[in-house]
Amino acid sequence: MALGSVALHLFLFVLYFDSTRALTIDQLGPTTYEKAQGDKVTLECKYELGPDDTATLDIEWTLVAPDSKKEDTLIILLNGDRVYEKYEELKNRVHFISSDPNSLDASIEIINLKSTDTGTYQCKVKKLPGTGIRKFTLSVFEKPAKTRCYVEGAQEIGKDLSLKCNSKEGTYPITYSWQKVTGQNKLPPLSTLDTNSGVLTVKNASQEYSGLYKCIASNRVGSEECLVTLSVVSPSNVAGKIAGAVIGTLLGLILLGLLIFCCCKKQKEKKYEKEVEHEIKEDVAPPKSRASTARSYIGSNHSSLGSMSPSNMEGYSKARYNQVPSEEYERPPLQTPNFVSSKVAGPNLSRMGAIPVMIPAQNKDGSIV
Repeated sequence: MALGSVALHLFLFVLYFDSTRALTIDQLGPTTYEKAQGDKVTLECKYELGPDDTATLDIEWTLVAPDSKKEDTLIILLNGDRVYEKYEELKNRVHFISSDPNSLDASIEIINLKSTDTGTYQCKVKKLPGTGIRKFTLSVFEKPAKTRCYVEGAQEIGKDLSLKCNSKEGTYPITYSWQKVTGQNKLPPLSTLDTNSGVLTVKNASQEYSGLYKCIASNRVGSEECLVTLSVVSPSNVAGKIAGAVIGTLLGLILLGLLIFCCCKKQKEKKYEKEVEHEIKEDVAPPKSRASTARSYIGSNHSSLGSMSPSNMEGYSKARYNQVPSEEYERPPLQTPNFVSSKVAGPNLSRMGAIPVMIPAQNKDGSIV
């Protein structure tokens, strides 16, 4: 009886357990992911159903809001046999791994990751009366990019110099390391490295330090490399290069000065020629108008006639003054007038038939006044 009683209780326990078993989600596997920008990630969400979970299957993936006062963002949804993409930022970049999510696998894959995809994701599977939830944390980082290496300082024997490395793009923190690629593949013994700034300081440089160096910039999701050549030379060679550069610069300045001088001289010569030509044109008197000469001749004759008395006008030929000299008229050469001897009196001249004529006054150059 005792043995039969134990068997009965065991049977009833198993029957009770089977009847109360509900939907569960497998909690195995990572829940935190760190990925590089452009990569892809798979968020695993596998589940099991209980005997009483007979309602329609409903799977929801949401992006949990960082602020509890805000609502979560629905990403992708499976209701029955239909899939809906709800989040525009992940549209065409998120999908279910299984072609049939009813096959107890609600995992999703996100491709072409962006830094904005960083956040907390939640998988919720419902098949009433059972419900299961699992959360994941995703961090998307940018790999180091556009890394540049260069040498700063004089590359001379006995001088101090620095090898510098810097990435313009990438998610911090970024760490830097240096390696010598050629030669003994060892960094200079008197060198110090700052892994945060990427500066390798070299003291008392020697020719043995010359060679090809490599810098590696890395963060938690990737790395990038760059190369630089270090050439340590003696100071004399450097002095010769500097002297050659100085001499070349001076010759260039001299040639430039000569060119400027020749141009200025040419401009001054052209300016002087224009000024001389202008002065010559101003000194030349304009030619006298023939019509004005004729008018001045007629005016002088009229003034002479105006000075005669009416009695003397009778013997003077009017026709001579009525004729206007032509344009081809030329003034006769200046002649010295023959003065009548003062011994002949005026009345005697009248009896001799002389006609009194007033001679127009003339200036020194012979023009009629």
